[in-house]
Amino acid sequence: MPNTIFSRLMNIGTVQRQSIVSFCWQLVFTGVGFVSTIYFARAVGADILGAYFLFMSYYSIFTMVSNGGLGGAAVKRISEGEQKNEYFSAFFAVRILLLLIALIFLLSFRGLFNDLNAFGLFVWLPVIMIVSVLSGSVGIGVTGTGKMGIRATCNTITLISSVVFQVAAIYLGYGAVGLAAGAIVGMVVGGLIEYRFLELRLVRFGWDHIKSLSTFAFWLFLASGGVMVFSQADTVIIGYFMHNSDVGIYRVVLQFTMAATLLTSVLRNTLWPKVSGWGKSGDMARVEESLSRALCYSLLLAVPVFLGGVMLGDKLLYFFYGAEFSAGYKTLIILLTVQVVNVFQYFFTMYLEAMNHPKESFKVTMVAASANIILDILLIPIYGIVGAAVATLATMVLNVFLARRALSRIMRIHVEADSLRNIIEAAVVMGAVVGVFRIVVDVSSVWLALVPVALGFLVYGIMILKMDRKIRNDLKLMVNQMGLPWPAML
Repeated sequence: MPNTIFSRLMNIGTVQRQSIVSFCWQLVFTGVGFVSTIYFARAVGADILGAYFLFMSYYSIFTMVSNGGLGGAAVKRISEGEQKNEYFSAFFAVRILLLLIALIFLLSFRGLFNDLNAFGLFVWLPVIMIVSVLSGSVGIGVTGTGKMGIRATCNTITLISSVVFQVAAIYLGYGAVGLAAGAIVGMVVGGLIEYRFLELRLVRFGWDHIKSLSTFAFWLFLASGGVMVFSQADTVIIGYFMHNSDVGIYRVVLQFTMAATLLTSVLRNTLWPKVSGWGKSGDMARVEESLSRALCYSLLLAVPVFLGGVMLGDKLLYFFYGAEFSAGYKTLIILLTVQVVNVFQYFFTMYLEAMNHPKESFKVTMVAASANIILDILLIPIYGIVGAAVATLATMVLNVFLARRALSRIMRIHVEADSLRNIIEAAVVMGAVVGVFRIVVDVSSVWLALVPVALGFLVYGIMILKMDRKIRNDLKLMVNQMGLPWPAML
């Protein structure tokens, strides 16, 4: 059976095959993360969960600084196919140097991290940074060589390993420390497995390799700093002005909304090295077509998830995570809107970077990130986590507008209007069905909350396949190439 499935997957195109593998693992990844967060929320509550989210935010910020944009630069240079081992080696050496500098700074200013010290988490911060450099470097090498299926598989293994250890640690009463230690264990397990698929090796490199990486990485680092602001600054500022429980509620709601960008993440990771190679060879037709299709397929999921979340989010938060998390429903609606806008932001900035224009990506992201910090500081003390969500939405819209203007100077941007219209119409029909269900049925349990989710998914899937010939033909072609039957009713 595994050999049959593998041979059928090999019959379809590279991008489609890697996207399918990545999507399947992303489903597992999202499902495991979703279920584990429900368990953690009910087992330890929003306060301890908030402390753990703060720990991960600080880790992400310090990792971004110690990475210096080199990861993206290394993927770019390795994906171009020239002197791959030399660029990988140069990346690893500089990465270790930056890690040492970051650790010295971190240990020198330990007293500033009272929120981590109070839960015994600070001592784990240097450990997770060291482990992430080693496992992350392996991941960069695998990504640069285009093995996105392997990368997605190992990411899922990392998450599952982390969750297994975290659940055991929570059961034994280790609280926030158990969550942090579990994240580290997962990185170790996933990194060791991924190392088996790393075809790059450490070799002698020259100053030219470091210079080439640094030139690209400088702007990429600044741009990634802006992305980090969008993803982590609100968490840190909420933690500063409010309580850990508010951080816990906000991050749980944010994680819940990320289901809308499931396809976006898969396509973004799969296309990055491909677009880099097409841009290098001057194949602009493929670059432009890939962006158009990527936007279409990302919105294919983002739009119905947004509408479904608006209609069912209050019940899902209450029954899944507990009564204290249902207070985040207003924040949920705003963040679902953010995720729809994110579809465009993700791809516009990614294509700027993959097409060797990281400076433009930095300019765009930095303006929006600066506005995000200012709005966070102004709105969070007054409106709490709702203010954080509004700040993110406003600045994300600004980011998309600026990124599109920059990218349009490099390539033609085309959004498939017919498919977009079909997606919206199918989502509206789905929303009507779900709305009638909520009027007729009293959603009083978690199982009754899941019924309209499944019903809406079924209605939307049938409608979109009936209405959009291009999407239907794309899916039918992949199914037929894998030797599987296509339903006669479609």
